[in-house]
Amino acid sequence: MDGTSSLAASCSLEELEAQITALAGQLNAANFRWLTLIAEFDRRHGWADGKLPSCAHWLNFKVGLNLGAAREKVRVAHALSGLPRIAASMGRGELSYSKVRALTRVACPATEEALLMIALHGTAYHVERLVQGYRRAQEAEELSREAQQHTNRSVTYGYAEDGSLILRARLPAVAGALLIKALDAALESLPENAISAEVVEERPIPYESRRADALAAVAESFLAEPHTPSSTADRYQVVVHVDAETLQERSAGRCEIEQGPSLPVETVRRLACDASLLRVLENPQGEPLDVGRKTRSIPPNIRRALNSRDGGCRFPGCTHQRYVDAHHIEHWAEGGETKLANLVTLCRLHHRLVHEGEIMIEMTAAGGWRFLHPDGRHFEVIRCTRAYDADDLEDTHAALGIHIDSDAAATRWRGERMDYDLGVWVLCNQAKRAREKHDVPAETSERIICASATP
Repeated sequence: MDGTSSLAASCSLEELEAQITALAGQLNAANFRWLTLIAEFDRRHGWADGKLPSCAHWLNFKVGLNLGAAREKVRVAHALSGLPRIAASMGRGELSYSKVRALTRVACPATEEALLMIALHGTAYHVERLVQGYRRAQEAEELSREAQQHTNRSVTYGYAEDGSLILRARLPAVAGALLIKALDAALESLPENAISAEVVEERPIPYESRRADALAAVAESFLAEPHTPSSTADRYQVVVHVDAETLQERSAGRCEIEQGPSLPVETVRRLACDASLLRVLENPQGEPLDVGRKTRSIPPNIRRALNSRDGGCRFPGCTHQRYVDAHHIEHWAEGGETKLANLVTLCRLHHRLVHEGEIMIEMTAAGGWRFLHPDGRHFEVIRCTRAYDADDLEDTHAALGIHIDSDAAATRWRGERMDYDLGVWVLCNQAKRAREKHDVPAETSERIICASATP
């Protein structure tokens, strides 16, 4: 038994209770400061230098949080910036993260004070149940427009002069929500910054551009599912025609999607790293003379060994294990061998960045790889070596003028019955009065989505 356990064993029940509730308050306040740091770190894109796709992935990699929990931490951290009363109460140690997480799902300036009062005087269960009831009440107001949304649904597309696809969609609320959720999930695998190879500096990628990339990822993930209704996989393959000289020498020549626009040579070289290949011999007039057998650029036995060795994307900190490519470090079109020593598994994002020159791969003498910035800097893990001891929380909060006692985090509920119907009615009326006061129309639940994406 260590010193802490011995000290706890010597305390009376009243002392134990006081210490537990006081420390809970300290943890609540520390959690608030932690969330504040996360929000600022995300705003500055502190995670982007390592080419991880989001702050949640960085927390998963560096702090050990489950990815879903990490996404929720980031959401709550940003939501608190618009809820000053709730944020201040958590900063004083009065609100737990469980309560704040629930409150930030529905709270707005009009309802913040009422929700805070309920959170201070009720348990986390009370807060969760009231939030659920309020959300159901909000959703019920929108049901009358569902039929109109369904009638007006549409999707149209066409091609721009540069070959880009122009997509326009009008979707009902439910379908729109599914699409937005899918896009948001896909966005987690995409970076927010890109490195310019010319000036060797990071520049933000426009959000609209990242959503276009996310839409392409959603389509790709659906076509990769084994339960698609087609009986032949060829129906869903994208066929690209490229001249051998163009692929090998990066010179001008045919390089295009079948019955579609042309593609950059480097894009086709990326696709050819891990694709089905069909060699066609043509005469000068473009008439086929001989058609070879369809093969894979990476044979199945090497693919199995590669999957076993790498187990997903090998870029530092990347956790993707599905929809990955095998990348030839020295491209096979330039004589690179298709063997394990010349192959590394990359997710689609990092594979594209490698071919665009934003990430360099260097083989080491020991048989591994180094991933480098265009200017030669390594993508390395940066660790903070400072550790906190048990007294740091109280000392830090005292220095900040935050004085937390055993009553700060204690729930003020004394067993009264909670009238959830009344609570939901009050919140709905507060939100309605706020809309009427500011003449804010009800938010439309129909989605208008315009995206331009190159194939």
